[in-house]
Amino acid sequence: MKKYEELLISLRKVIRAIDMYSKKLNKDTGLTSPQLLVLQQIALREDVMVKDIAQSINLSSATVTSILDRLEPRGLVIRQRSTVDKRKVGLYVTPKGLDAISGAPTPLQEHFIKRFETLAEWEQTQLVATMQRLASMMDAQDIDAAPLLELDSLQNLSAK
Repeated sequence: MKKYEELLISLRKVIRAIDMYSKKLNKDTGLTSPQLLVLQQIALREDVMVKDIAQSINLSSATVTSILDRLEPRGLVIRQRSTVDKRKVGLYVTPKGLDAISGAPTPLQEHFIKRFETLAEWEQTQLVATMQRLASMMDAQDIDAAPLLELDSLQNLSAK
């Protein structure tokens, strides 16, 4: 087998693992991974704005707005225009949204992060650089992609 075939097989395995997690997440909570990420970020802050969420999870404001357009009718988030500055719209998670967060399966990356952090600093740097190079080789460096987040602080928040 050629080296590029081995690499492509490994990439497909990673993609499949992410896809399987996404399907489980959707089955368990009715949310997609990006929807959960947005919901989690809103829960971490009070009166946050779309641009702040977009920056924190590396998605465009338009993408976050589209996600909010799906979450709001389901009663998971509330958008509220500021009474002081009518240009600002604050985002808030509802109790139903907090329930969705607390009911979400453990993050896919939790096991990965534990193992990654046991690597030497140079190995971590090498893996990051390699993955960035792969993204570039696949013309994917400009695609919106949110980092997967740890849920510890969010699960504590929803327990309150």
